[in-house]
Amino acid sequence: MEASVILPILKKKLAFLSVGGKDRRSGLILTIPLCLEQTNMDELSVTLDYLLSIPSEKCKARGFTVIVDGRKSQWNVVKTVVLMLQNVVPAEVSLVCVVKPDEFWDKKVTHFCFWKEKDRLGFEVILVSANKLTRYIEPCQLTEDFGGSLTYDHMDWLNKRLVFEKFTKESTSLLDELALINNGSDKGNQQEKERSVDLNFLPSVDPETVLQTGHELLSELQQRRFNGSDGGVSWSPMDDELLAQPQVMKLLDSLREQYTRYQEVCRQRSKRTQLEEIQQKVMQVVNWLEGPGSEQLRAQWGIGDSIRASQALQQKHEEIESQHSEWFAVYVELNHQIAALLNAGDEEDLVELKSLQQQLSDVCYRQASQLEFRQNLLQAALEFHGVAQDLSQQLDGLLGMLCVDVAPADGASIQQTLKLLEEKLKSVDVGLQGLREKGQGLLDQISNQASWAYGKDVTIENKENVDHIQGVMEDMQLRKQRCEDMVDVRRLKMLQMVQLFKCEEDAAQAVEWLSELLDALLKTHIRLGDDAQETKVLLEKHRKFVDVAQSTYDYGRQLLQATVVLCQSLRCTSRSSGDTLPRLNRVWKQFTVASEERVHRLEMAIAFHSNAEKILQDCPEEPEAINDEEQFDEIEAVGKSLLDRLTVPVVYPDGTEQYFGSPSDMASTAEHIRDRMKLVSLKRQQLRHPEMVTTES
Repeated sequence: MEASVILPILKKKLAFLSVGGKDRRSGLILTIPLCLEQTNMDELSVTLDYLLSIPSEKCKARGFTVIVDGRKSQWNVVKTVVLMLQNVVPAEVSLVCVVKPDEFWDKKVTHFCFWKEKDRLGFEVILVSANKLTRYIEPCQLTEDFGGSLTYDHMDWLNKRLVFEKFTKESTSLLDELALINNGSDKGNQQEKERSVDLNFLPSVDPETVLQTGHELLSELQQRRFNGSDGGVSWSPMDDELLAQPQVMKLLDSLREQYTRYQEVCRQRSKRTQLEEIQQKVMQVVNWLEGPGSEQLRAQWGIGDSIRASQALQQKHEEIESQHSEWFAVYVELNHQIAALLNAGDEEDLVELKSLQQQLSDVCYRQASQLEFRQNLLQAALEFHGVAQDLSQQLDGLLGMLCVDVAPADGASIQQTLKLLEEKLKSVDVGLQGLREKGQGLLDQISNQASWAYGKDVTIENKENVDHIQGVMEDMQLRKQRCEDMVDVRRLKMLQMVQLFKCEEDAAQAVEWLSELLDALLKTHIRLGDDAQETKVLLEKHRKFVDVAQSTYDYGRQLLQATVVLCQSLRCTSRSSGDTLPRLNRVWKQFTVASEERVHRLEMAIAFHSNAEKILQDCPEEPEAINDEEQFDEIEAVGKSLLDRLTVPVVYPDGTEQYFGSPSDMASTAEHIRDRMKLVSLKRQQLRHPEMVTTES
């Protein structure tokens, strides 16, 4: 029976065990305070049954002293209560003290003698006044109602009793549950590893709360025992049995033991739950990476056929990487959890944890390697297409340059254009070499693609990529070869044009040189010599000078002929050959006329000086020659003819005229000839009139 069930009856205080009170035999004191109102015997019986269930068997064996307080009740009620004790606690009651009122009941009423009924009742009954009660019970063991010093608070005792019963009930139930959980855990430890934890195995109440309640209850009991009541009276050892302090301590010890085992079970279950959760998450990561994740990568095998296509594939790959990064984040978290469990885990879990960690790491690293490989492949494809596009633009620019007809203004512009053409061709060579390197690197990467294909045959897809790469490189090679052929033709044409311009420039230079020679002939080649020997030297120099002019003219003619041949080869008309050739011929004719005039004058001067020198020299061996008048006449005629020729200009074929030297130069030459003619004339006179010479002498 629990106090909570009959709480309203217990609150009426129909009977109570004075906590701490005992009779002279150390038996418990049961007090039944009767009141003026009619006592409900059923409720009293229930109260007595409950109170008598509290003491231990050892305590009950010492017997009870029952105090029936009849001071406020009637005799028949007291009698009924005493007789009821026979049925309720006949073996435990050793003495019944009926406290009579000051005004004793009518003798007729009390004619019934309890002492005569001792054998039938099983206990002794005495009538005693309140002040005489100390004869049987020590004052310190009596409550204040009977003149004693023992303090008793019925509601406090009832509240403590409720707490004790609640603790006893909860702790007993909790012990059964914990024992069931712990024993079940020990028996089913292996099976529990193969299934998830059943939440129904959790206790119905919080063990911590029950333990705290028990400790508080025990502390209260121990404090009241050792500190005594408010009146300062210490409790006897019987109180421990009455208030079940040992029972509380025993329950607490059992609870702590079972709770410690339960905590270990919970720890094992928690660890197992965590391990199973980790295993479940690991399998989720592994299944996704090996399933949808790998399928996404297998579906992305192309490299694109242009920069835009490769960029689109890269964007798609970034989306795939974004999805993978979420699972990789889960992998990192799981790896931390597994590492923590490995540091604090049991040896029996180490193998499984390491296996999970290895499996997870292998799959994640393999998938990360595949993602990185795919990213590198797309980046290489993007670079390849970028180089191919740049090379294509270079080839287009070179082809456009080759398709435009060359119309340079001079040889320098042709050289500049040719240099630019060579630079573009060299740039194309460098670009094509770079394309080959990028393409070969991309082909090498594609050849390694089968290593992560998970058994899928990627030969067809790889063949398309390989064919595309090789096709691009071959196409660029063909375009470059066509451009090289066109560059060779253009180079030859431009070199011929350079040669043409050079020939035209050299031909014009030859005309200038010939004009300078003509000008030098007319302006500086004017002396006729002072004697025959000097004149012969001048004639010889003039012939060499003419040879130089002849070589210059021939060189110019050859250049002009080469110009004609180059123009025919280039299928163009020379800009200067039509003007240069007439100029060359005109200057050459003028030079020829002037040169012939110079030769005639020098030859006449040689003849004049030779004859004059013969006459002027006294040569006895040839007197006949000297005396020949014809010689004098011839010298005079040659001299006059030479003087006349000096005054005549050179007449060119076109009718223009040009004089040798300046008038002063011609006057000086003429004066020298006249002086020589005077000497010859004087010599002639001497030969004719020798006496004139003698007379003058």
